[in-house]
This record gives sequence, C-alpha cells and structure tokens, in this order.
Amino acid sequence: MLTTAGTGHADPYAPPAAVPELAPSTLDVRYAAGRRSIEKALATAQEVRDTERMRALGAFLRPGRRFLYFDPRGDGRAIEVIGDLTRAKRVAVLVPGADTTLTAFDDRGDKPWSTPGGGARAVYTQALSQSPHPQLAVVAWLGYAAPGTFSSEVLTGERAGEGGAQLRRFLAGVHRVNPSAGIGLLCHSYGSVVCGRAALDAPGGQAWRDVTDIALYGSPGTTAWSAAKFSGSARVWAGRGATDWTEDVPHVRIFGLGLGPDPVSPAFGARVFDAGGAGHSDYLEPGSTSLRNLTGIALGRTSDVTQH
Repeated sequence: MLTTAGTGHADPYAPPAAVPELAPSTLDVRYAAGRRSIEKALATAQEVRDTERMRALGAFLRPGRRFLYFDPRGDGRAIEVIGDLTRAKRVAVLVPGADTTLTAFDDRGDKPWSTPGGGARAVYTQALSQSPHPQLAVVAWLGYAAPGTFSSEVLTGERAGEGGAQLRRFLAGVHRVNPSAGIGLLCHSYGSVVCGRAALDAPGGQAWRDVTDIALYGSPGTTAWSAAKFSGSARVWAGRGATDWTEDVPHVRIFGLGLGPDPVSPAFGARVFDAGGAGHSDYLEPGSTSLRNLTGIALGRTSDVTQH
C-alpha cells in the first residue's frame, strides 16, 4: 500500500487516469488528462489540509501550463512541457536530482531556477533572449522517484536505473511526436546518474540516436567509467561551478556503492564547459555563465559553448 511520505498513513491521492501512448494526435488528450488529474489532486489536498501540496498544485493550474503526465502519489511525478513539442527543432529535457518532489517542482526558497519547473523556464527564457524564434521545447522531467540527499539510496544507482528506463521510454515518445527533433539532456546532480544509466543501458534505435547532447552538471558521478561507455553518438558535456560542493564527493564505485569517476576529470573524456562560479543549486540562474552554456548545449549550438 502506498503511504504518505513520512507519515505511515495510506496515501490519500488517487492514481492517475490511464493515458494514451505519446503521439502527435494524443498530445492534447494527455495535456487535458494531466490537468484533470491535478485538479483532482488539489481537491484531495484541500480535503486533507495538505497545505504544501495545495500551494504547489495551485501553481500547476496557472493558465498556459501543460503537463504530459502527473501522478500525485508518494512524493509525486510530473512532466511539464514549455514550447511546441511538435514543431521544435530541438527538445531539451531537464532531469533533476535528489530531493525533487511535487512540492519542490517550482519552489525552493529564493532559487526558483533550482527546480525542474523554474529551471525549464530559465532555459526557455534564455533561448528566447538569444533568438525570438529558437524553435526549442523544454521539458521539466520529474519522471522518476528521486532519492533523498541524505538517504542511502543516493549512494547507489538503483533509483537511477529505474529512472533511466523511464527516461528512455519517454524519449521514444518524444521521437513519435517529433521524429526530426534533436534532443539535449540537461542532467543535474543525481539526475546525471539517471542520464548515465539511460545512456549505458540504451539498446540503440532511432529514439536514442535523437539524443545529440548530454550535459552533466553538479554531478557526483554517473556509474560509468568514461563518457565513451555511453551508448550512441551524443556529445557528452560536463561542468562544475567553482562553489559546488560535489567537488568533494568521493568518486569511487565498489560493490555497487558510489557513483564512479568524476565527469569533469580529464580521464572521463567529456567536453568540460565553463560553469562559472555556480554553486550546486545555481547552474540555471538567470544571467549566469552556466545557464548561457547549458542553453547553448540544449540548442545544439556547440560554437556558443565556452569550454575549459
């Protein structure tokens, strides 16, 4: 039985309604189903006086917001799209890290850019500042159960393995919606472990070949020994800000514990982009060097990305 996180009580939130497979003809159906599920979850939050969920879900229902998927059970899952997924030449998928829940989808104190929703909007706004028609869609992808920062699960790739499988399934759906779009994965913190597992385990096929760029930032490791181990031909990028604490994470992997080599190390073989002075939660801060470079990666404009 599902339980409400930390309470031991039965989860009051209903499972999401069944939705059709992602395809051009089902996008509007999926968006409408997501909105209905959010409305239903908001009513439940009001009934059980779950004030944090009430605030978060109320924001989800603001005009113009579109969710391809929403599940309020447990810590929750949500997939939001900004831009036109069917016409975009590029699709950026933001994969968040530990401690990401529905209540943290938009709100983390005074750093909204450190959330999936806020980060996706920051990338989209940055792209618009560089071109009035960037032909970019940005996806805030909370499609897996993120571990807690101080949990034992954050030291292993188990959650990442499950998340990687879900991410590959989602990318196959994106390919059906828009077969010509190039995809950039923007993978933060433990989200880089998810992207790493997705890349390591990718069986091939066109959906994965659509991934042209994988950016690992604030990464504690990916469980891969090198970027060359990733399946496919994507450019692999890595960046760490000057004040990011992940520099001090032990980069080992023994008997399934630890997350492996440091992605910004020369031996890993990634293209190291300039992340400026970013702290762990600051990579998508408006006006930052890291946001400018990550947006360039999202757009596939390698010449716009400053490297170390």
